[in-house]
Amino acid sequence: MRRALITGIAGQDGSYLAELLLEKGYAVHGMVRRVAFEDPAHRLARIAHLEGRVHLHAGSVESDATLYPILAEVQPDECYHLAARSFVAHDDEPSLFLTNITGTYNLLAAVRAVAPRARVYFAASSEIFGDADTSPQSETTTPRPRSTYGISKLAGMHLARRYRDVHGLFVACGILYNHESPRRGHEFVTRKITSHAARIKLGLARTLALGDLEARRDWGHARDYVRAMWLMLQDDVPDDYVVATGRTHAVADLAAAAFSRLGLDWREHVVTDPRLVRPAERCTLVGDASKAASRLGWAPAASFEELVREMVDADLAALTRPVVHLG
Repeated sequence: MRRALITGIAGQDGSYLAELLLEKGYAVHGMVRRVAFEDPAHRLARIAHLEGRVHLHAGSVESDATLYPILAEVQPDECYHLAARSFVAHDDEPSLFLTNITGTYNLLAAVRAVAPRARVYFAASSEIFGDADTSPQSETTTPRPRSTYGISKLAGMHLARRYRDVHGLFVACGILYNHESPRRGHEFVTRKITSHAARIKLGLARTLALGDLEARRDWGHARDYVRAMWLMLQDDVPDDYVVATGRTHAVADLAAAAFSRLGLDWREHVVTDPRLVRPAERCTLVGDASKAASRLGWAPAASFEELVREMVDADLAALTRPVVHLG
């Protein structure tokens, strides 16, 4: 039985990846912060349905004292490094650098020291392209990050490449574009839209404030994207891959699809708040995943419309689910 270790297993991607690996017969280990065990109902909610099927370890990529013993104990065949500070709106938090750069260095150094045969996946981001000169972007596009988050992910990617090229570790980097699901955090615009649409449908809210309605994103389903992560570690040679749908939709398109699913007209409920508008982008971020298609045989399965429907249905179901009172 192959063993996998997932940092950030309690997040959106970690939960879907854990499901995929369990289906494939892996022994799945996950690393979570110790505080998660103190509030499992909230911090471990995305993997609650996997209780008893995954092995959780209290630790942090920022701490050598916990990271090395976990890797030494698990001796993973595959290590998926997903732990990161990932909300661009919180771009000035010092912890972003601590987790995304120092944490990545600590993980790679620990793998090299105690589990050098492990294949490692590093989660990069389309944010490394930022003010790209061309669209769509591919693995050969020059990175020009415009956010601190993008800078931290580019630095992490350089570290990953160094450990691959200099130290001989099997390290693959996934340059993932926006990927969503019903497990997406409420701070992200996709989940903000679908959850508010459900609340408005039930009479729990009247309006939804958004920023630039014409901003466009390349949105895919997280379930499809974690499959790409796994495929990268099954190849004979580690490499870097863009993972994207190759199609963009405006925020207004997402709102229209979400409200339409509930029989509502989004224009009657959405208002624009200038405070939520981010600086305009010079170039649309949309990915060219042809390398992943040709080398890995990967392609997204879920359409944009299917993704939005699944998110809206899940948010509506969550709001209408009966509350069970214990005792």
